[in-house]
Amino acid sequence: MAGMAVLLPAVLAARAVAASPLPFLPSKVSPPAVPREFRGLWIASVKNLDWPSRPGLTTAQQKAELIALFDQALQLHLNAVVLQVRPGCDALYASTLEPWSEYLTGHMGRAPEPFYDPLAFAVEEAHRRGLELHAWFNPYRARHHTAFSPIAPNHISRTHPSLVRPYGKSLWLDPGLRDVQEYSLGVVLDVVRRYDIDGVHFDDYFYPYPEKDGHLQVLPFPDAPSWKKYKDSGGRLDREDWRRENVNIFMMRVSQSVHAAKPWMRFGISPFGIWRPGYPAQVKGLDSYKTLFADSRRWLREGWVDYLVPQLYWAEERRETSFDALSGWWASENVKQRHVWPGLDLTRVGSSRPATEIGRQIRVSRSQDGSDGNMLWGWRALSENRLGLREMLRGELYPTTALTPGCPWLGAGPSGPPAPPGLPQLSAEPVTGDASVRVRVTPTGAAPIWNWLLQTRIEGAWDTRLLPGSQSAVLLTVPGRAEVVAVSALDRLGNASQSAVVERARAGGGATAPAPAP
Repeated sequence: MAGMAVLLPAVLAARAVAASPLPFLPSKVSPPAVPREFRGLWIASVKNLDWPSRPGLTTAQQKAELIALFDQALQLHLNAVVLQVRPGCDALYASTLEPWSEYLTGHMGRAPEPFYDPLAFAVEEAHRRGLELHAWFNPYRARHHTAFSPIAPNHISRTHPSLVRPYGKSLWLDPGLRDVQEYSLGVVLDVVRRYDIDGVHFDDYFYPYPEKDGHLQVLPFPDAPSWKKYKDSGGRLDREDWRRENVNIFMMRVSQSVHAAKPWMRFGISPFGIWRPGYPAQVKGLDSYKTLFADSRRWLREGWVDYLVPQLYWAEERRETSFDALSGWWASENVKQRHVWPGLDLTRVGSSRPATEIGRQIRVSRSQDGSDGNMLWGWRALSENRLGLREMLRGELYPTTALTPGCPWLGAGPSGPPAPPGLPQLSAEPVTGDASVRVRVTPTGAAPIWNWLLQTRIEGAWDTRLLPGSQSAVLLTVPGRAEVVAVSALDRLGNASQSAVVERARAGGGATAPAPAP
């Protein structure tokens, strides 16, 4: 019995050693390459199309809706949201320049109660999930025809009525006035400077789409005073070219000003999908160059935009608006090697279009040089999961996380693009009965880290996620024992470091057996 008393502590100690979690050691395992593809989602506030779902929701309800939307975007492996923050010279954020939007509270000019700043909240929650957030502005629309509340005293139609033109049932800023350019540019730059957004986004409204009178005759846009002022000053362009040049100058100024304020920030536009009929040859439809005075091809070819999202809302069944032909033509016009991300219309899924057509269009976009992503229009179709849209996206098209494509032309100095971040220092240790892993990562070098790319191999399968760069330690709860952990650092321009990798040791010494990368 005495011998047993001596032996028992040794046996218990041996069992404790055997049961203790195995450490993680430096490894030469290479994690799988992460795809680079823009997977964006428009979130429209006008008419309460997407968010908030109706005016007058409480602050808590608005926040809960937006969080649920962002969570679903993350589950679908999307990587960017484009939030409409200025539907019509109003603001879904705290502004001293324009009134609060009626789509928040039901009354233009009334702040949310209890108070919060929706854009600041949206930026924080998007970045917490590794989603980019681009702020979407309507540069010229002053008031939508469906607006329902009284116009606030600080709305531009009250403070500077000479800049506003009634057209149809809506109000528009006159693009031919220099003061309009200054005003809208000031609104954009106010947001750029005060909020940590990732991009500035315009949609397809420049000079307005044609309105008709009671006899179905097209109404002329009422810019006679600004046209006369231009001609009286010695202007030589004809009226159509003058209108286009008004828009061109503003697009160029926005691009230059945004990049001067924050060199890493992206500027993008989503124009009507047809530049001109006949480009390519088979195409027929609205002439946006002549009708909206939008020379969108020039914006891309001049490199004024960092990305262009032509709204290619047609399927393949109509040859004159063929998605394949138009997306290929836009990609071929990308001579400055910016980004072309065709916009896809989900709203028709279930009524006039199968979900598989959206999948086909994403695959077509991937096959074309000069195109490296898509933007999705129609959040409600996703939330309703029409014809299995969500399962198709996550299961077939977006099965894993993707990084947004980089913009090497941004932030470049005389010697070229900035160097990528340095190789981070990484350690990992099992905790909580070996069911969790605490990962600690430390940046190296002077470049600030925007995101960490975390890749873990569990039971032979790799999982990928993005974490905010401010997070230096993360506790992972995993369904199995993590075998390999890899982390790389990303800067605000999307440049990535090499991966630091650690691997769980095997019982008896050495590392676990490598698994082939998928």
